[in-house]
Amino acid sequence: VLQMTASGPMLYPMTEDRPMKEEEYFALGEEEKQTLNARQSELRKRVMSSIETVTDMQTKSMERLQELDKEVGEYTVSRLFSSVLRTYSEQTTIREYLEGLKVYILDNLDVFKAAEESLTQEQRMTFNPMMSGRNPFLPFQVNVFVDNSDVKGPPVVVENNPNFGNLFGKIERRFLFGGYLSDHTMLKPGALNRASGGYLLMSANDLLTNPGVWPALKRAMKNKEARIEDPIEQFGMVAPQGLKPEPMPIQVKVIISGDPNLYQMLSMYDEDFWEIFKVKADFDSEIENTKENVLAYAAFLSGCCDECETRHFDPSGVARVIEYSARVVGDQGKLSSRFAQVKEWIEEADYWAARDNAKYISAHHVQKAIDERYFRHNLTDEKLKDAIERGTIMIDTDGEKAGQVNALSVYSLGDITFGKPSKITARTFLGRGGIINIEREAQLSGPTHNKGVMILSGYLGWKYAQDKPLSLSASICFEQSYGGVDGDSASSTELYAILSSVAGIPIKQHIAVTGSVNQAGEIQPIGGVNQKIEGFFQICQARGLTGTQGVMIPEQNLRNLMLSDNIVEAVKKGTFHIYSAKTIDEGIEILTGVRAGNKKKDGSYPKGTVNYLVDTALREMAEKLRVFGSDDRKGNKSGKGTTGKQVKK
Repeated sequence: VLQMTASGPMLYPMTEDRPMKEEEYFALGEEEKQTLNARQSELRKRVMSSIETVTDMQTKSMERLQELDKEVGEYTVSRLFSSVLRTYSEQTTIREYLEGLKVYILDNLDVFKAAEESLTQEQRMTFNPMMSGRNPFLPFQVNVFVDNSDVKGPPVVVENNPNFGNLFGKIERRFLFGGYLSDHTMLKPGALNRASGGYLLMSANDLLTNPGVWPALKRAMKNKEARIEDPIEQFGMVAPQGLKPEPMPIQVKVIISGDPNLYQMLSMYDEDFWEIFKVKADFDSEIENTKENVLAYAAFLSGCCDECETRHFDPSGVARVIEYSARVVGDQGKLSSRFAQVKEWIEEADYWAARDNAKYISAHHVQKAIDERYFRHNLTDEKLKDAIERGTIMIDTDGEKAGQVNALSVYSLGDITFGKPSKITARTFLGRGGIINIEREAQLSGPTHNKGVMILSGYLGWKYAQDKPLSLSASICFEQSYGGVDGDSASSTELYAILSSVAGIPIKQHIAVTGSVNQAGEIQPIGGVNQKIEGFFQICQARGLTGTQGVMIPEQNLRNLMLSDNIVEAVKKGTFHIYSAKTIDEGIEILTGVRAGNKKKDGSYPKGTVNYLVDTALREMAEKLRVFGSDDRKGNKSGKGTTGKQVKK
């Protein structure tokens, strides 16, 4: 009998219609055993021959079936591919891809056939090879990396978060059986790929604060190719093994926005910067206040209202926004072009219009938004003004004092700018020490302020020391100033204090002063004039307007005046005054009520004038110092030195 076992076909002798047991076989005689073995050997040969014949027949039949399958498959596939190949006959790359896909399908018909045969009739009607365990089409599955088919014109991409993956692309991974797998369908494009053929916009600050991005971007721009890499490789770390995509060619114009200081730093310290970013577009923060620009501004406001879905402005509201725009710039002839801020004004003004159930945004809604914005940020300003009102910070707004002037300072805290008066005092005495800047000695003075103080010595020497030595020591100080002083806008104020101290003429404390000065005594314009005026006005208003209070500013700053309505009204009523001065002589006359006096041909000044009193006092100081110097020399010659040290004869 023939039986199939794990080791192949086996022949067993029969007895009583059943396979002979092993003990029965060994109980047989030798002759019977030999007879059985001979018959078994002959039958084994015949069985093996039959098996070989069947195997050969099966092999040939399988080969023939495969040939038939391939013929049928080739006929079917060729019929499906023929129209597509004709369509892309002139595009070599696509044709090669399709030919490769065709060959792959014909070489792997068993994969698709086995998957389909394992399905039921209902499943076969909706068979999708990708639903089976293995996706046979994966090697040829197309990853549409970038699709700009719906984009009209060159693509414009704005990347708000330019980290390494967002900019250069990334390789996503799937966690499977304790490890990570990836394939070409998991490649995701970066902003450089999406913007290829067009423009990519980014913020310089965002770009430079993401580690490893800046040098990689420069390489991409130089080589005109984007390479998808694992970010950790940029820092020398070992990344998991995975795909290594070839670099992809790009043709993109990169536009980086940032502030001028950052541009200058990159230009100075990055040698590749000029080579890569060759075009600079410098946008001004202000525009001319012309009729055409005002109309354009109004149109811009209307467009913003539509975009932000807010109420529209009535004529008074438009006018108030334009006025405030000029104030932000600090120039009557300019308008702010920081349109992002303008949108914020619109949204805040719309809120107050909504509170009033108004149909349009009017001037008082705009003003309310401005006032509320200032109120949210002016805690420091309120604290300083409260300290002045309480007398903690001592500021005089009435009376007259020699050697003391109210200067106007401006504080900029980033989110708010405001003005505050500061008391400047000067004390003059005999000596050759020149002008002593107490702030500088205490290391509380900035370089610009130091320069302004040094200019005062040049003016005094040029004005009063042409016929005598300048034998003067003067100390000037910003009283109760502990946080540092910089800027030269108080240099004219300091000079007024020195002249007042030397001449002994009191200065009106109800007039505050600002303005820098040059060595010729000309008053120069300064910044923050509106905030400075408003700071002093608020102090005077809190104490009560007397009708004599006011400020004195450089004449060139008159065009910068964009004051609040209450100051304009006070000036109209004559309860507050704004003076302008071109020279020190004009300013000292306003502050003292005494004529400055012009120099005569003989070099002297008219009696009773400020310049006469200053010149006379300096001459007396020079004479006294000459007398003291002569006495010192006589004492030294007689061996009686003033230092207590005996001189050898």
